[in-house]
Amino acid sequence: MQELQNINERENLSGLARSKARDFETKTVHPNTLDDYIPKGWVQDKPNKRSVRLRKIKSPGALLEDRVWTLMYKLGFSLLSGDRGARLVLNPKDDSSPKTQIDVVAIDEDVAVAIECKSAISFSKRATFIEELAKHSQTRPRFIAAVRSDLGTEPKRQPVMAMFLQNADLSDNDRARAKEAQVALFDEDDLDYYLGLVGQLGPAAKYQFLADCLPGKPIAGLEIVVPAVKSKMGGHNCFTFSISPEYLLKISWVSHRSKGKASDVDTYQRMMAKSRLNKIREYINQDGIFPTNIVINLEKAAVNWDKAHQEQNNNLEAGILGWLRIKPAYKSSWIIDGQHRLYAYSGLERAAKARVAVLAFEGLAPSKQAQLFIDINAKQKHVKQSLLLELYAELHWDSDKVTERVSAVISKAVQDLGADKKSPFYGRIQTADESKDAIRCISITGVFGALERSDLYLAKMKGDDVQEYGPLWEGTNEKSLKRTVYILRDWFTFISKPAWDWWEKGAGEGGGFAMNDPIIAGVAVLRSVFQHLEVGKLRLRDLDGEDVVRTIRPYGEVLGNYCASLTEDERKIFRDKRGVQGQTWRRRQFEKAIRDKYPTFNPEGLGEYIEGEKAQTTQKAKHSIDQIETMLQRAIVEELRRECGAGEDEWWMVGVPKTVRIKVSQRHEDDDNKRGGKEFYFDLIDYKHIAAAVQNWPIFEPILGFGKGGKDKKLEWLDYVNEKRKLVAHASAAVVLPIADLSRLQEIEKWLHGRLTGVTTKHSGSEVEQAVAG
Repeated sequence: MQELQNINERENLSGLARSKARDFETKTVHPNTLDDYIPKGWVQDKPNKRSVRLRKIKSPGALLEDRVWTLMYKLGFSLLSGDRGARLVLNPKDDSSPKTQIDVVAIDEDVAVAIECKSAISFSKRATFIEELAKHSQTRPRFIAAVRSDLGTEPKRQPVMAMFLQNADLSDNDRARAKEAQVALFDEDDLDYYLGLVGQLGPAAKYQFLADCLPGKPIAGLEIVVPAVKSKMGGHNCFTFSISPEYLLKISWVSHRSKGKASDVDTYQRMMAKSRLNKIREYINQDGIFPTNIVINLEKAAVNWDKAHQEQNNNLEAGILGWLRIKPAYKSSWIIDGQHRLYAYSGLERAAKARVAVLAFEGLAPSKQAQLFIDINAKQKHVKQSLLLELYAELHWDSDKVTERVSAVISKAVQDLGADKKSPFYGRIQTADESKDAIRCISITGVFGALERSDLYLAKMKGDDVQEYGPLWEGTNEKSLKRTVYILRDWFTFISKPAWDWWEKGAGEGGGFAMNDPIIAGVAVLRSVFQHLEVGKLRLRDLDGEDVVRTIRPYGEVLGNYCASLTEDERKIFRDKRGVQGQTWRRRQFEKAIRDKYPTFNPEGLGEYIEGEKAQTTQKAKHSIDQIETMLQRAIVEELRRECGAGEDEWWMVGVPKTVRIKVSQRHEDDDNKRGGKEFYFDLIDYKHIAAAVQNWPIFEPILGFGKGGKDKKLEWLDYVNEKRKLVAHASAAVVLPIADLSRLQEIEKWLHGRLTGVTTKHSGSEVEQAVAG
């Protein structure tokens, strides 16, 4: 009796592979049974003469299982579970023994892989994960025994227990339990990555997958000895030798940044270009050779060197001949340069017999590997500044300088925020390899700069020595990275959630919130909040991340409510502010919103800024109002003189209502006629009364009336201007004219100028009309 049932040879599964590669399933039924299927989600796909072909979208769980199975099929495993998974007999000595199902099983000469797939409709915590993990882990002994019973003990296969999870929010404790149980965890992003990678590399992608499942696990029967020359380069031991691509493919690993592993700080390579691989494959098949070395790093545990007899004494710098014994394990060889040359051999018959030249360093630190990658590639092709910034974690993670380690933490934190599904930045951080669009429009350089320029990590320095750490530092790089991501993620969640309709638009139409400048301002305000909280004895660096988040939450929620309260016009003004001045303006608006709620919140420079803004806003508003008043005075008097006559007994007596004449005459008398004629003593609101007079309205409606309705409705904008005139007329007033009011006054000024001069300006369209209408 087969102990592991429903296992098939890959060559017999091509039809099943086509079915599983689709996101829908099909079924052909008799037309008379159609009513039995329609309520179950089936729809007609194709009617035939005597049957009907139905189609139904796969459920999320079924689709996940099929995609994982498809990955194993494309990776080239020789044995695979059939439809509906494999069945493992729990007690082979009992014919009636129950069987447990394993969603996907994949086996070849080196490994036997058992995979469980778990899916949810939306991203959330998985309450049953611990039980599911325990159940899968406990099948390991029975699974290993069944594989050996059915397939023999030679070759000795490494067992792999894995779980693919979709929309599962796992805690650190969940992941720790999985690691302890030796169960590899993957999510839907990992699945997308591997499916993309196998499309690029072909069967060699299997070793990348196995390296994630069994890092450092010895590969049975693959130990070899090759002649090599040992030397030193840049102070590091290195070996020069040739080897078959097939062998090197099995032990090699390329860390691709597009994989997006939050825990992987050794990531520096780009995803390989399929077009380039195909060209190199053509070159190989035409007997092409590569005169340059593939540069790799071998883990120290994989290297054993025996010096050969030398005809003369050589020093290490000149090179010493000997025998290099490689004890291979998954992920024991890291490709630093030459990935396209090596992986072009994937799937080619020549991979077993060909030879490639290798320069292998021994035990280089990840930062040294990344630096070497940069040095090599920068000479061949321009390396973007944004790429170098992304690689800062790899280049300086283990630096001796604390300032460089802090920058490495910041670099990794910004990238992790963009990859964390619980983060408002998920899918919004633009990396070097991704194109900017309406959603992915926040640059890593902008956020990095905002964090690096502050004292959030290193509060006080004396030379290279740290006198006092900041609130985001927690002793080690790893702890500080986790703390940074946690605090920033929640801080910006507090800010973005109440105004999510605005945030989710990114840089698209109606957006302007989830963009560089507002994010930079948000970081600056977080620093101000930290400083405010630490005025007394509280030291945030002494609190754990959760306590810090609880402490800053009220301030973040104030900002969120402030952003949610902004009108469409105010959001447009918020977006239109540019550059450093725009960042400063947003920061101060945020800080003012917090101070309105918590009066003791008084960041350095906020008071002076408010006073300066008030004075500047007031000055600009007063200028616009003065211009409006001057234009009105000239237009009103000119039109009255033209219509009623130039003499005072004409335009004054006929055109100006008596109530206005009495007040103006009194002002004229009280001032001893210092300004000149009576036309210089009108108040702004007097122009409304003059225009609205029965005999005058036909004259002034075409030039001063706006919108629909009666006189009062069409002249409402004059009431608005007059109200603002009262505010700005008193410099000592405590009221600060909002920036939106200033903007509206300026637009009214431009509109009125266009009406009175007949000149159409770039501001005289719908935006100005909206401003006039209020």
